[in-house]
Amino acid sequence: MLPKSLYTERLLLRPPRLEDANAIFQTYAQDPEVTRYLIWQPHQSITETQAFLTECLAAWHQGDRFPWIMTRAEDGQLLGMIELRLEGHRAEVGYVLARQFWGQGYVTEALRAVLKAGLALPQLYRIEAQCDVENIASARVMEKAGMMQEGVLRRFMILQNLSQEPRDVYSYALTR
Repeated sequence: MLPKSLYTERLLLRPPRLEDANAIFQTYAQDPEVTRYLIWQPHQSITETQAFLTECLAAWHQGDRFPWIMTRAEDGQLLGMIELRLEGHRAEVGYVLARQFWGQGYVTEALRAVLKAGLALPQLYRIEAQCDVENIASARVMEKAGMMQEGVLRRFMILQNLSQEPRDVYSYALTR
């Protein structure tokens, strides 16, 4: 089982709470620039964010998805989220960060912690992620966290905020 909380030098990763809805909505969920390369569209109301958090809480109980809120350890500031989705011997990771915190190394730090925790599970041998070929910042995050680029998956993912047609993505993975 994955730990409920993960600690890094600057971060506390913790399970989401319904009380996080306003902070998530205000800091990143409604920002079209933040959601540009994500599979979900910007939230139009706090009700959408609350429904999403309800799903996150259920995921922890089901034991196949593990979303953590990224907070700054020193002051509890909500920065974004990171999630590990288990699929047998492998898992997929995804993340989002509020724009005001871009470029400060927070996602790389959080991703390293999640990769380490995930690969400590005896049944897990591979953690993978994809990012749009135009999302150079996310590609760099995965590389800095130790993931290896495995190639380009052509016409792989529909990112509604960019196109209704499938787009090319880079495929990254870390294995043990």
